[in-house]
Amino acid sequence: MSEYREKQSLLHGADDLLSRIRVVLVEPSHPGNIGSTARAMKVMGLTRLVLVRPRFFPHLDATALASGAEDLLQQAELHDDLLSAIGDCQRVYGTTARDRHIQWPQLDARQAASEIVAQAMQAPVALLFGRESSGLSNSELDLCQTLIQIPTGDLYHSLNLAQAVQIIAYELQMASRLPVPRQDGLPEQEAQVDDREGFYEQMRAVLLASGFLQAPREEHMMRRLRRLFDRAHPSRNEIDILRGILTEITRWATRASREGR
Repeated sequence: MSEYREKQSLLHGADDLLSRIRVVLVEPSHPGNIGSTARAMKVMGLTRLVLVRPRFFPHLDATALASGAEDLLQQAELHDDLLSAIGDCQRVYGTTARDRHIQWPQLDARQAASEIVAQAMQAPVALLFGRESSGLSNSELDLCQTLIQIPTGDLYHSLNLAQAVQIIAYELQMASRLPVPRQDGLPEQEAQVDDREGFYEQMRAVLLASGFLQAPREEHMMRRLRRLFDRAHPSRNEIDILRGILTEITRWATRASREGR
């Protein structure tokens, strides 16, 4: 009996953990894919579905293909922009089928699942899926710290949106059942997306004013700087320190300009 209770406790703990992982669909165009995604999520214990500017929702096709996961559709969160959908998350993972010119940290679905589950023990995590036709844009991937690719056969690489969700959801379910690694002490909480984005905008403004950022390489350089700071996993306190430094630099530059230095 004790073994049964231990197993049930482990499964309930896994469900608790998975509730901190939100699946975010960016501009899905086919309502049937939304319904199929909800079904793929529910069968693997994921419950938080977030939709950013869906073309058609709610829709009968979504309800029909949810097939038992209609509650996830009813509870789905709708957002007009991606940042509002993930602003309170500490880590964001983006799915992509394409190689990018800037090298983001990249994992396959199984590797990513273990990391996502570990992160979800600390704070909410977002998992982004892009448009059926074009995936996530580079500016949307800028909000991600890690990219996920699903390995496929050599002859055909195309995965349906809901299929991709199903594969990663399965890996998350399996990873959530593994023993939780023990941590000594309380690690400092990583900064949320909102905090990091505020810092990046302030840094961009300071670097533009200084002349360091210039067209046509402005976006390329900012993307590299994002990757640099993302690798450091700064805490909110560290972000506040960095922003304080930028504020003082701006004040100094303003005083120096007034004094004609």
